[in-house]
Amino acid sequence: MKSVVKNSIQIILGALIYALAINYFLIPNRIGEGGVTGLTAIGYYTFRIPPALTNIVLNGILILVGFKFLKRETVFYSLWAVIWISLFLRVPVLWPYHTSQTIIAAIAGGVLMGISMGLIFRAKGTIAGSTILAKIVNRYFGIRNGSAMLFFDLIVAIPSGFIIGFQNMLLTALELYVSAVVLNKYLDAIGAKKSVLVLSKKNRAIGEALSANLGQGVTMLKATGFYSQENMDALFYVCSNRDWTSVMPIIMSVDPEALVVTDQIRSVRGRHLPDL
Repeated sequence: MKSVVKNSIQIILGALIYALAINYFLIPNRIGEGGVTGLTAIGYYTFRIPPALTNIVLNGILILVGFKFLKRETVFYSLWAVIWISLFLRVPVLWPYHTSQTIIAAIAGGVLMGISMGLIFRAKGTIAGSTILAKIVNRYFGIRNGSAMLFFDLIVAIPSGFIIGFQNMLLTALELYVSAVVLNKYLDAIGAKKSVLVLSKKNRAIGEALSANLGQGVTMLKATGFYSQENMDALFYVCSNRDWTSVMPIIMSVDPEALVVTDQIRSVRGRHLPDL
């Protein structure tokens, strides 16, 4: 319950920042968006349809798609995010940011979008639209969330040039790129994981030290040296970026000559196993 409350509050904060980016930076300067949000902007520019209405209708349809491919928990949090985004989009805009230097609005909007989606993604949700598609691609193919989302968003953003003009379409593409970069950096810095492969004659002692100090299990693999044909244990360990700062000192304290190979993990699937 504590985790649910924390995630719900974080999603509300992300939804607030998302709505601020749209109402205060993008729409006042006729900058579009990708995915469903881009369609809401086009609907507003062309037919004056309230963005909140378009957002909740189209995203409701995509959430139904999410039921088939995503966890029920993710779908619930996504619905929660869509509701709050729609509510915040209806709040009257007091001081919209109008500027002749529209590139500033595009960059500022992109940064806010990236931060808001990072908050929502970290809380196990999405903003529906292209982010649901990005979550599905990330889960099944391991492509980074921001990169997959940028692809789907550009599918909507590029044709929007016929409505908002070529220059604003380019600004929209810039805003989407900035938001994707910010989202990837945010998730890499806070939520990403690293895999560690250790080859050492003292792997069992290293595994015991990692497990004792960081409170996680370690997987031991059987390995054979190709040249020497010598059998030995290989240690495989998955950790967060936060724990990574402690991993290397622990390994080096046991065996300073250990061979350590690390890699950034883009996607982790499956249950938490006691030995991994």
